[in-house]
Amino acid sequence: MNFKIATLLNHLNEQLNFIDLEIDDQIKKCEQAISIILKSINELKKIITKTNFKTEAEEIQFFKEIKPQFTAKLVFYNRVYKIEMKKPNGGNKILKKYYNNELQILKNFFDSELEFYQYYRSGNIYLDYKYFLRGKFDIKLTLDPYYFETDTTFATSHDFKVATILANDLIELYIENQLIKLENKENPEKSQRQPNLKMNWTSSKVALVELMYALHTEGVFNNGAADLKEIAEYFEHIFKIDLGQYRRVFLEIRARKSDKTKFITILNDQLLKRMENSDEVI
Repeated sequence: MNFKIATLLNHLNEQLNFIDLEIDDQIKKCEQAISIILKSINELKKIITKTNFKTEAEEIQFFKEIKPQFTAKLVFYNRVYKIEMKKPNGGNKILKKYYNNELQILKNFFDSELEFYQYYRSGNIYLDYKYFLRGKFDIKLTLDPYYFETDTTFATSHDFKVATILANDLIELYIENQLIKLENKENPEKSQRQPNLKMNWTSSKVALVELMYALHTEGVFNNGAADLKEIAEYFEHIFKIDLGQYRRVFLEIRARKSDKTKFITILNDQLLKRMENSDEVI
C-alpha cells in the first residue's frame, strides 16, 4: 500500500476510534464520523489522481482491497445513522421488530448479490479485470445504476459492492448488539452474567494466529495447562472465525525474513503511543 494512503487510513482509524470513545449519542457519532470519512475519501481521490498505476494488478488491488476500506466505513456509518433516525418510539417488542426488519434488508442484499458475494468471499480473481479496472465494466454483470453517475476515474463497476459487503458485516453486528441490549433489558439477571455485546475479530487471521501462539507460549490460560488446539477452538468459538490450518500459518510466520512478530510489534508500539499521548483516565 502506498505510504501516503496507509498514513491516511491509519489517521482515519484513529479519528474514528476517538469519536467512538468520546461521543455516546449514536446519531451525533455518525454525523461526525461521516464528515471525517468524506474528507479522507476526498484526500484519497487526490492521491489517486496524481498516481499512475504501474500495472493492472496494482490498480485491481487498489479498487478491490484498499479503497473499500475507506468507503465501507462511509456505508456503515451512513446506514447506522439512517437506522437510528428512523427508529420508532415504543417498547422492546416494537424495537425488536424494527431491528429484525433491518436484518432482513441485509439478507435481501445478500440474496440479490449472491453470485458476486460468493466470488469475492471465495477469493476468486478470474473476473477481477472486469470488476476492478476502470473503464472495463461489462453491462452483463448486473451494474448498479449509481455507477453511471460516478467519477469513473475514481471508481470501477464493483469496488462499491465490495465496500457494501464489508460494511454489511459490521451493520449486522451492530443490529445484533442492539437486539442483545433489548434482550438484556428484559432479562437483567442474564445481562449481569454475560457481556451485552458480540465481538468479531476484524483483523487478519494471521494476526490472530500470531497472538494465539504468543499467549500459548506464555501459558496464560489455565496456568499453562491449555494446549494449542483447545485455545484455537476457543478463539474460533468466541470470535465466530475459522482459523483453518493455523499450524501451517505459524510456519509461514516463522519463515518471515523480517519482523516475525509483526502484529505483536504493532500492538506494543500502539499501546506505548497511547500511553504517551493519552489523557484518558484509567
